Amino acid sequence: MDRMIYTAMSGAKHILEQQATTAHNLANATSTGFKAQVDSFRAVPVISEGLQTRAFVVDATVGADFNPGPIQSTNRDLDVAVQGKGWFVAQRADGSEGYTRNGSFKVSENGILQTSAGLNVMGDGGPISIPPDMTISIAKDGTVSAVSNNTSPGPSNVIGRLKLVNPPEINLIRADDGLFTTADGSAAEADASVSVVSGALEGSNVNVVDAMVTMIALARGFDMQMKLMQNAENNANKASQLLSLS
Repeated sequence: MDRMIYTAMSGAKHILEQQATTAHNLANATSTGFKAQVDSFRAVPVISEGLQTRAFVVDATVGADFNPGPIQSTNRDLDVAVQGKGWFVAQRADGSEGYTRNGSFKVSENGILQTSAGLNVMGDGGPISIPPDMTISIAKDGTVSAVSNNTSPGPSNVIGRLKLVNPPEINLIRADDGLFTTADGSAAEADASVSVVSGALEGSNVNVVDAMVTMIALARGFDMQMKLMQNAENNANKASQLLSLS
């Protein structure tokens, strides 16, 4: 009876946590370059001096769904989407690198190419400076070129190249700021095989229908755990009545 309570109690608790994860994925169904978080259940035995007859249910974070999202054309010069595998590199405030698929870039007031969140976009030689009065174009290999708006037609000048990386996905973890990082915190090497599409953005890979079905299944699972605990309570009451009669 007590084993039922342990399993049902911990199962209900972690179903609520999975519902929060699914709700988070649904909230980011339209976020550029978002990768859905994936969770799973696993059983962990309760370690005690007696026999290992009880187990908790634990919600283990497997990681993220790294399947690419749909590429949508925007015709904006500073919008870039990674084609296939690969990541853009953003520089955090502490100088560390974070990896993102969100290629909605902008130019800061100081002329630095940045992400939509205001982090510097890293090039092969560091942050990329954009000269004023320039029209920017980004090639398939990540090369950033600029053409002066004051001359027509003007020559195209290469001002940098995006640092594109493709570390093993098994070594990537999602940080609290939404960016991905390597498990050991080391910086990934640039990968020349990664290509990009200019004038486009990658959409979220969250499947709204699947997420809604998962929410319904989790709600039913939570109800089942509640019924198990009610059955355990009823069994305990019946046992107490039998013991009092004896």
